[in-house]
Amino acid sequence: MSFELAVWHEHKPITREHAEHVFQTFRHGRPHGGRSHPEGQEPEEGHPGVAAFVERLPEAERLSAAFALVTVDLERADEVAAEVFALAAECGLVCYDPQRGLVHNLSPRGVYPAMEMRTGDGMIVVSPDLQLIRDALAGMSPQNPFTALVVFGEHFVQSSPEISGYELEYKDSVRNRMFRTHVPDLEAVQTAFTEYATGERAFLERHDWRLV
Repeated sequence: MSFELAVWHEHKPITREHAEHVFQTFRHGRPHGGRSHPEGQEPEEGHPGVAAFVERLPEAERLSAAFALVTVDLERADEVAAEVFALAAECGLVCYDPQRGLVHNLSPRGVYPAMEMRTGDGMIVVSPDLQLIRDALAGMSPQNPFTALVVFGEHFVQSSPEISGYELEYKDSVRNRMFRTHVPDLEAVQTAFTEYATGERAFLERHDWRLV
């Protein structure tokens, strides 16, 4: 089995649905031919970031002046994906992961440049955009049992699904203090993660925590 990631340029952040539409269009060789994408956006032709991306990544194939596809064996997926995510951002490109149904936009991002998002199915992303964080949280499952945002040596926030909601944890690594709470729905988790990523801490006041 193989693992695929696609990259191209967009003028502004796009949804997962938009990304899937673009992926299916270029992956199967169907020309755009004036067809409008769901949000009225058309991928830009001949963006220089695509050529730069392909030149720097041996696993990348340039399907057109606007699109590139990375295909690797499944056992190398986690190793290569982290490099693809970072390089796509460096080249000014969005990256779409069709296996997970997740799109990596260039913005908006959080306030911690070195913050990593880690998931239970092996994804590691440095400085993820805020919508990617929300979408990744929505993808938690028995096969993908946690999502965490980590600023190593300083703090982290982590969540896992439970029978009647979600476990939410926050650790102040500097003071070596871990806090845990239970929240009833995904929206509460997504809000907490967004606040954490943007440097806010309102979620610490909003929930009842216990020291663990």
